[in-house]
Order: sequence, then structure tokens, then C-alpha cells
Amino acid sequence: MKKIVLTGGGTAGHVTPNLALIPQLKEKGYDITYIGSYTGIEQKLISDYGIPYYGVSTGKFRRYFDPKNFTDPFRVFKGYTDALKLLKKIRPDVVFSKGGFVSVPVVRAAATLKIPSIIHESDLTPGLANKLCIGAADKICCNFPETLKYFPENKAVLTGSPIREELRSGDKEAAYKLCGFNHSLPVIMVMGGSQGAAAINEAVREALPKLLNDFQIIHLTGKDKMDNMLLGKPGYKQFEYVKSELKDLFSITDIVVSRAGANAISELLALRLPSILIPLSLKNSRGDQILNAQSFEKQGYSMVIDEENLDEDALVDAIHRLYFTKETFISNMEKSTQLKSISTIIDLIENAADRHIAAAKK
Repeated sequence: MKKIVLTGGGTAGHVTPNLALIPQLKEKGYDITYIGSYTGIEQKLISDYGIPYYGVSTGKFRRYFDPKNFTDPFRVFKGYTDALKLLKKIRPDVVFSKGGFVSVPVVRAAATLKIPSIIHESDLTPGLANKLCIGAADKICCNFPETLKYFPENKAVLTGSPIREELRSGDKEAAYKLCGFNHSLPVIMVMGGSQGAAAINEAVREALPKLLNDFQIIHLTGKDKMDNMLLGKPGYKQFEYVKSELKDLFSITDIVVSRAGANAISELLALRLPSILIPLSLKNSRGDQILNAQSFEKQGYSMVIDEENLDEDALVDAIHRLYFTKETFISNMEKSTQLKSISTIIDLIENAADRHIAAAKK
């Protein structure tokens, strides 16, 4: 039996592509282990899959001044020693990393032990964590063609982002029942990422009086960001976060209002869901979501509202324009050549594992 360690965390976007690979890895008989952080969302997300989970110490690499910059390097080093011990114990044939800072000590430890690693970069430009892993990686999977130029030619592979097949098999009646919605009005899903988005939440709630005449709204608010004053409001259903129910909710969704995280928008493309993307501003990010959103807008998959321009009126106007022209956006998405990302990545994993096994026998 081949062994694989999956790693990645900090946000759902650094975990869900790993989850998308699990069914095929199990089908091929892999013994799967997950290494994440002690406190990240990854442990909660992986809990339903019956996979052993181990935590390691981790720290964040910041581009700005913060007192933690003086202590986090020690946490990262401890994470590296933690990962060394775990990998010596597990003895995997290959590591697959979806990124996030927890992945850095795991990938670097794997390189020390001569265990091949494959890393995945979802955004158009590589994040710092993956930049730190380039030298230790055997292959680097990319989501956008524009990303290939940032990595060594012999390592970069255009794979697309793995999408959970279960998202295509939702139960509409279960979703209508869960939300208390009727069949007569279209449905908008609002999602601000696993940590929520205060600006989006505020704009949506201010716009409710204008929107609920024409739409029903599923609002994924993020942890501790539900508005108790709006609980039970007809046509408006809040969730902090959903797991298995997401596929059902997608099945009744007509359009989406979302952040522009690469994994989230890749799922929207795969499901042919027109979207209004509100990327994180440069004040709060390195600008990767802005580039992702611009790419989707250029291809005719999405409309974009910059966070600085987001208010009740801008949101209401964009929602109505998108809904009444949604067939054009769907047509553009249907023309997209959706790469077979899961099978391509599984092939890379298989090749790396086989080479490691063969080398160990020499």
C-alpha cells in the first residue's frame, strides 16, 4: 500500500482541494494521513473523512511589522522538527501540499528525508508559503496559465484546481427545506470565505429590503458573524459555515456573491454559476484576489465590484444586472475547457510515489 501525507491549512481554500483528491486516492488504495496546524480549520474539515490527523507548530511569515515576527520563526522551526518526527513515523511515499504556512515545515522536512513533494498554487501569482517551498518541491501544480512563468519550467504543470465531485450532486428539495424557501423566487448565495467578510455581510444586510422582493438569499456569514436580529426572516437564511449541505445549497443557487479566492471561484466555474466577485482589497491582502477576479471578469465568467466601491446601491444594481444577463455568463463558462485537474494531479502523485518506492529498493 502506498502512503501519502496531505498538508495545507489556515483557510478552507487551503484544505478543500485536498478533500477533492481523497476519493480517488482511496480508490487507488493509498494510506492517507493529514498534517495540519493545531488550531486551524483543517482539522474540522478533515474530521468527516476518517483520516488520521496530526498537528504541528506553525508561524506566519509577514511582510509587515508585527511583534510576532520575532517569535514565529521559532514556531516554524519547531514545526519543522515536529514534521520530521511525524514523517519518520508515517514514512510516506509522497507529500501533497495545498499551501498555507503550515505546509512550509512539512514540505521542507520531506525534502530533508528525500520524500518527494507536490505543491499546488491556486492563485494567479504565487503566495509566500509556496515560494518558500519551490526548492523543496518536485512538481508545482498551477491553476492559471499565467502562473507557469513564476516557477521553474521543469517543475511547473498546468493542472487546474481539483473540485469536489460531490458538489455536482446536490438535493434541491433538501436545500429548499433546510432554508425554508419556496420554488417561486430565484436564489442568491453570498459567501465571504471561511472567515467571513464584514464588508460583504454589511452590504448584503443593508440591501435586504430591496433584494427580498425579487430574490431569496443564502448567506454564509463566517464564524460568529451571524446577525441574531435577522434569524427567521422570510427569504433570508444565515449559516456560519456549511459542510455536507453545501452541495444541496449550490443546487438551488442562481447567482453568487463571493470573495475571489481561487478555489472558491474555480468551484463556481465548474458549477457554471455566474458571480459577482468582491476581492479583498490591497489594504488587507497581497492583491491575489484582485488578479483572480480580473481574470474571471475578462473571460466573461463574473462581474467585479472593488471593495472600496461596495455599498448597498452598487450591490443591488450588480445583482439585478447579473441575474437578467446570467445566460450570457453561463454560455461563456460552458465554452471553458475545464481541465481534468484531479486525474492530472493523481498521475503526478502516482509517478512521484513510484519513483520514491523504486529508489528505496535500490
